[in-house]
Amino acid sequence: MPENCFHCGQNIEKERISFDEKIFCCNGCKSVYEILNLNNLSDFYELNKKSGIRPNDDNTSQFDYLDTPEIFEKVTDFSEGNTSLVNFKIPVIHCSSCIWLLESLQSLNPNINYSQVNFTRKTVQISFNHNELKLSELAKFLTSLGYKPVVNLETAEKKEESLDKSLVIKLAVAGFAFGNGMFFSYPEYAEHVMGTTDFWMEKYKHLFRFIMFLLATPVVFYSASDYFKSAWFGLKNKIVNIDVPIVLGIIMLYGRSIYEVLTDYGPGYFDTLCGLLFFMLLGKLFQKRTYSALSYDRDYKSFYPIAVTKVDFNGKQENILLSDLKVGHRIMVRNQEIIPVDAILINGEGNIDNSFITGESASVPKKPGDKIFAGGKQVGSALELEVIKTVNQSYLTQLWNKEAFRKYEIGLDTLTNHISKYFTFIILGITLIAGIYWGRIDFEKMFQVVAAILIIACPCALALSAPFTFGHVMRILGRNKFYVKDTLTIEKISKISTLVFDKTGTITHNKEANIHFEGNEIEDFDLKNIKSLVKNSNHPLSKALYDFLKVEDEYFPVEKFAETPGKGYEAEIRRTLYKIGSAKLIGEEAKNLETAVYISKNNVFIGKFVFKNEYRKNLSTLFKNLAGYRIHVLSGDNASEEKQLKKIIPDFDGMAFNQNPEDKLNYIKKLQDRGEKVAMLGDGLNDAGALKQSNVGIAVADDTNSFTPSSDVIMSGEKLEKLNDYFSFSKDAMVIVKITFAISFFYNIIGLSFAVTGHMSPLFAAILMPISSISVVAFTSISTWWRSTKYFKIK
Repeated sequence: MPENCFHCGQNIEKERISFDEKIFCCNGCKSVYEILNLNNLSDFYELNKKSGIRPNDDNTSQFDYLDTPEIFEKVTDFSEGNTSLVNFKIPVIHCSSCIWLLESLQSLNPNINYSQVNFTRKTVQISFNHNELKLSELAKFLTSLGYKPVVNLETAEKKEESLDKSLVIKLAVAGFAFGNGMFFSYPEYAEHVMGTTDFWMEKYKHLFRFIMFLLATPVVFYSASDYFKSAWFGLKNKIVNIDVPIVLGIIMLYGRSIYEVLTDYGPGYFDTLCGLLFFMLLGKLFQKRTYSALSYDRDYKSFYPIAVTKVDFNGKQENILLSDLKVGHRIMVRNQEIIPVDAILINGEGNIDNSFITGESASVPKKPGDKIFAGGKQVGSALELEVIKTVNQSYLTQLWNKEAFRKYEIGLDTLTNHISKYFTFIILGITLIAGIYWGRIDFEKMFQVVAAILIIACPCALALSAPFTFGHVMRILGRNKFYVKDTLTIEKISKISTLVFDKTGTITHNKEANIHFEGNEIEDFDLKNIKSLVKNSNHPLSKALYDFLKVEDEYFPVEKFAETPGKGYEAEIRRTLYKIGSAKLIGEEAKNLETAVYISKNNVFIGKFVFKNEYRKNLSTLFKNLAGYRIHVLSGDNASEEKQLKKIIPDFDGMAFNQNPEDKLNYIKKLQDRGEKVAMLGDGLNDAGALKQSNVGIAVADDTNSFTPSSDVIMSGEKLEKLNDYFSFSKDAMVIVKITFAISFFYNIIGLSFAVTGHMSPLFAAILMPISSISVVAFTSISTWWRSTKYFKIK
C-alpha cells in the first residue's frame, strides 16, 4: 500500500525519510515540518489535512539579483529606516492552511514584522527589516517553505492584469473545436434528423467521429483544466465545491462519447461537449470581466476624491481633488494628516509616522530634500511637499483595508458560500436519483439528463448577485460623495439602529462661525505668528480661526511643534513660544457655556477667541428624516450649545459634553453593550477610537484630505443632509440582493425541472447558465440605478 508524505500529502515514490514517528518524501518536507514544530506552528497540519506544499529543489541563488539597489527599489513598495514592504506573487497558495502559514511568518523569522495574504490575487505582502534580512534571503526563505515567489518585470511594475489571457486561449480552443465539431457532425445530423443517407457520408463517418474525438480531447484536458484543478483541490481538502458537479458532467459526456465511438453504438456527444465548455468559459470570462470592472471602479473611481491643499510658489492655497494631483504640484500636509502621494519634502520639519504602512509606531525624522512615501502621517508642523508620483488610489485602498483597521463580521459573501456548499450536495442527490430513474427507463438518455442537471445547477448567478449589487451601490454612493470601504459596510449600514454625532466639525461648519476676540489688543507681529501656527492644524476650530484672522498670509517657519490630544498645541515662531487650545493647556479657568480657543505668548495668557458655532443647513430636516434611529450627540466642548441642539434635535436619546477621545469610545461601547448597532459620525481627528469601535464609523470631511483608516466610510460634509438617503439606499441594496437570490433559485428550479424530465440537452444547459448570470447582472444594474434615482441626481 503506497504511503503519503505527512507534510505535502504526495505519494512516496523514491526516498522514504522517517522522523518524529512520521514519514516524509524528501528532506525539504522534513525541514519544513521541523521549522513549524520548533516555532509551535504545528496547527498548520490541523487546518487542512495534506495541505502542505512540497519545497522546490531549484537553486535559490537565482534570487540574488533582488539585492541590486535598482531592482530592490523597483520590487519593494516602501523602504525607510529599517523597514521595507514587498508584495510577492505566490501562485501555489490554495487553501486556508497556506494563508495561515504565510500570515505566521513573523513567528518563523524575527526579522519579519508582519505578513498579509490576498488569496484572490495569490499575493503576500511582507514587512521586514531589510538591514537584518536581505530581500533575496526573504525570497529564499519562502521558497524553502514551498512557497516560491514569482518575480518578473510584470510583477515588479505592479501591473494588474486586465484580461486573463489563458482563459481567452482556452475559450478560443473550445470555440474552434465547437465550430469544426458541428461541421464534422453534419453527416450524423443529416442521417438522424433529416432521415437521409449517403454512401460517402456512411463510408467516412468513422473518420469524422475520430476527428471530433481529436477536437474534443484538448477541450476537455486543456480548456476545462481550471474546473478539474478547482474540483481536485476542493476534494483534496474535503470540500465539495461548485466545480465538482461540472467536472462529473464533463467526464460522463466524454467517457460515454468514447464508448459509443469505440463500439460503433453512435456518434457520441463530442460536439455537445465542446459547445458546452465554450459557453461555460464564455460565462466565466464575462464573470471575470465583471469583477475586474468592479475592482477598477473600486480602486480608481469610487474612493478619496476629497480635496488636498495645493500651494503655489507665492504661498496661495487652493483645494483640489486628489485625482487632479499631478507630478510637480506642491501640496501642504498638516499635523496628523495622511500623505496621499510619494513626494519630496520642500519646507518644514518632517516627523513621519509610518505605522499605517509598516505596523510600527516609530516616527522617522525628515529634512528638506528627503523622499516621503504615500501613507505616512505627519506628526508636527505643516509640510510643503512636491509630488513625484500621481496618487495611487489602489495603494490607499489597501491601506484602508489593512488588518489593523478591519472589523470581522459574517456577511452575505459567507452566506452565499454556505448556500453554494449545501446546494452542491442537494444537486448531487438529485443527479443520483435522476440517474437511477433514467438508467432503468432509457439508458442512453440517462447520460444527457445527468449532464444537463450537473451543468444547469451551477450557482454562478447566486455567487454573482451580492458582489455585483454591492459593487454598483458602492460606485453610485461614491459618485455622491459617500465613499464606502467595502461591500460588507453596506450590509452593516442597513442594520444600524443608533446614530452618534460628534458636534464640532460634523454638524457644525469648519469655516463658518461667529468669532470674536476677548483680551488685550494683539499686535500684527503676534497675529501673523498665530496665523502661521493655526495653519499647521487640521482641527475644525483652527481652520475657522485661520480664515477669521484678516492679516497678510505670510507663513513663518514653525519649530518645536507639539500637540496634546484633545487640548491643543504649542510651537515656537520667530523665537516666540505660543500655546493655542483649551483653557487647561494655557493654565486658565474656563468660562461655562462657552466654546473658546485660548492663547498664550511665552507662557503669558493674552486672550481668547470665542466661537459661536454655525450649524449646517437643513439639520432640522435631517434629524426629522432620521426619526427611525436613536440619536446621540457628543462634544469635546462644554454645554454652551445644549439649548440650541435640543431645538434642532427635539427627539434625541442622549447628549454628552466635555468628552475626550476615550470618553467618546466608552460611550459607544456602552450603547453596543445594550445590543445597539451604532454608526458614529465624526471628523476623524479626536474621534478615531470611537470611529473604529462603532459598527460603522463615518468620517465627515470638509475641503481636506481627511483620509481616516479607522473609518468605514468617508463622506463630504456638504452631503450630511443626505445621510438618511444613503442609509435608505443601502437598505434597498439588501432587498435587491435577496431578490437576485430568488431569481437565481428560480432559474435553477425551472432549469432542473426541464433537465430531470429529460426535456433539456446539456448544450442548452450550458447556454442557459451564462444567460442566468447575465440576467442577474442586468437586473442588479437596472434595479440599483432605478432605486438610486429616488435618492440622488444621476449624472
